[in-house]
Amino acid sequence: MKKRMSLQDKAEAAMKKAVRQVVVQHKKTGRPLAIWENGKVVHISPNSIR
Repeated sequence: MKKRMSLQDKAEAAMKKAVRQVVVQHKKTGRPLAIWENGKVVHISPNSIR
């Protein structure tokens, strides 16, 4: 029997899927990815995205 996902679990799964799609899109289009790291915005080149 499947366990029903809580609203929090559904939201977390949706967020992870969205982030994955954004990373793939940036790598595909060759645009740098901006992330927040140590209180600053850091741009990651598309070549270094895993």
